[in-house]
Amino acid sequence: MTIEKMEGKLLWEPSQQFQDESNLKKFMIWLEETRGLHFDTYEQLWKWSVTSIEGFWSAVWHYFDIQAKTPYEEVLKVRKMPGAQWFPGATLNYAEHVFRNEIPEKEAIIYESENRTQGKITWAELKKNTAAIAEYLKSLGVQPGDRVVAYASNIHETITAFLACASIGAVWSSCAPEFGIMSVIDRFKQIEPKVLFAVDGYRYGGKDFDRLELVKKIQSELPTLKQTIIIPNINEEPNIGQLTNAVLWNHPVETSTGAELSFEAVPFDHPLWILYSSGTTGKPKAIVQSQGGILLEHFKMMALQSNISKDDRFFWYTTTGWMMWNVVVSGLLVGSTILLYDGNPSYPNYDTLWKFAESSKMTMFGTSAGFITACMKAGLKPKEQFDLSHLKSIGSTGSPLPASGFEWVYEQVKEDLWLVSTSGGTDICTSIVSGAPTLPVHTGELQCRALGTAVKAFNELGEELTDEIGELVITEPTPSMPIYFWNDESGERYRDSYFDMYPGIWRHGDFIKITSRGSAIIYGRSDATINRGGVRMGTSEIYSALEKVPEVLDSLVVDLPLSSEQSYMPLFVVLKQGTELSDDVRSRVNQAIRKDCSPRHVPNEIFVVEELPKTLNGKKLEVPIKKILMGTPVEKAVNTGSLANPDTLRYFIEFQKNLNGLQK
Repeated sequence: MTIEKMEGKLLWEPSQQFQDESNLKKFMIWLEETRGLHFDTYEQLWKWSVTSIEGFWSAVWHYFDIQAKTPYEEVLKVRKMPGAQWFPGATLNYAEHVFRNEIPEKEAIIYESENRTQGKITWAELKKNTAAIAEYLKSLGVQPGDRVVAYASNIHETITAFLACASIGAVWSSCAPEFGIMSVIDRFKQIEPKVLFAVDGYRYGGKDFDRLELVKKIQSELPTLKQTIIIPNINEEPNIGQLTNAVLWNHPVETSTGAELSFEAVPFDHPLWILYSSGTTGKPKAIVQSQGGILLEHFKMMALQSNISKDDRFFWYTTTGWMMWNVVVSGLLVGSTILLYDGNPSYPNYDTLWKFAESSKMTMFGTSAGFITACMKAGLKPKEQFDLSHLKSIGSTGSPLPASGFEWVYEQVKEDLWLVSTSGGTDICTSIVSGAPTLPVHTGELQCRALGTAVKAFNELGEELTDEIGELVITEPTPSMPIYFWNDESGERYRDSYFDMYPGIWRHGDFIKITSRGSAIIYGRSDATINRGGVRMGTSEIYSALEKVPEVLDSLVVDLPLSSEQSYMPLFVVLKQGTELSDDVRSRVNQAIRKDCSPRHVPNEIFVVEELPKTLNGKKLEVPIKKILMGTPVEKAVNTGSLANPDTLRYFIEFQKNLNGLQK
């Protein structure tokens, strides 16, 4: 199947100077000078990186001068999935590698939020505060391997708390304060934390949300907690009298002033943090990643794929409940200044983040495909409205960026700009298909497969495909793959999650096409893919087609089997305020899908909804909605606590009741 609009025109090529000055080019020169390895192209380098994985990851180790208290015995002791054993014998510390970049008066963090004016934290301040928090945690008896959790916003205190935790070898885990109470408890209760950091509340869309009552409930469900540290966020002096064993943030900072920051050397595969699956279909999986694995992967991702260095100001809009927060923290590994924004990115309008980009002199603006398309539909022209002279690149992830989004960036943001569209996952906390500063950008395409990540497209028989859509698989282990799931002693849940279809090969759960030139196109989740009359299509292709219909703000499509030969495909759309689903709009929706996708994928019917159900990370609930419409009870189809807007499910519950009539 060929979708011509997804394989668009050449939009940008890096200048020779841009390529020569890139971290990637410097790495390639280093490989030639120190190891006698010469590569003319990125594709050649990638092929070496996934066929000589020990050689590649050894090169990453030495190029980035990983400091180990004890050396590694070998690069990869066990080369299998799951169960790979990386760099046995080595002991190190993630936080130590962050603070070796310390330039005392340089900004480590620039922050802004709806209720905090723009401010900065220097490296000296960050080190002092991290040392104080680490000392306080140790005074509470926190030891390597103990869990420390945060119900906190994307603010500088949360970064400090994480670095303190990592410095002593404790295990970090965080949830955003907009998470519902059961979502937090379902996550944190699994891992039995010893200390909780929490904000007193947060501001979003101009409204304050107090969280102290919820913190009290969280405390009651976590019997292992010894201490709660409240970070004032919406009140200067929050009333914490209702809480048990709680202190304000200033208490440990002030009582431990003058503490020396030290670093506990832990084994390479010692847990660094615990991330979680979305939890839309049951209790979230607690995904454990290692200090060493994340250290190596994020050096590679930040420096080589994203071209971030000490001169950059690196931003990605995120909350603490999304893996991109963890990626932002790792901007400190390469010495960059990291930028934090907390609040609604579209409040009071879509200018907000662009203003932040201008005032902070941002060099990389990371965001979501949804934000880019929203700015496009809102008619923004950032290049005319803001000084973006410092901006070198824009990153997009979270969902496939439609072709129109690519073109808008170059037409309305900046002509000479590197657009880095990436796709990855919480599961390995990095990009799988990524960017490279030596490659061109084509409409609708992700530039390349990430170094050291053996990405392929497979058909149902496990045969590799080129220029055809297949399952995204990874055929060789990488260091940041989970070392295990928490409370999954047998490893059964881990194996079932990734290795059920192709034994020994990681199946990621997305549909992908690898082009003959090595670029990639993501077509959405493979379990939400629509197969109509033998023509398979990712839902992202349908959503992309609808970008041509300005009245449609958002959409969700599902295909419901009626029999072995027939299915019913409703399309749910959110329309611009004041717009109706007229015959003209309906016709243009159908025509866009017919032309850009296929006649077989024109929906049976179109329905207008006020809002689509989404996870707290902003992802559409395609599979759970499909299950609900097929008759699965809501409580089995979706964990409502993981949703940003659970009330939106009511429409689909009622829809299912009337579905038999609609299908006739």
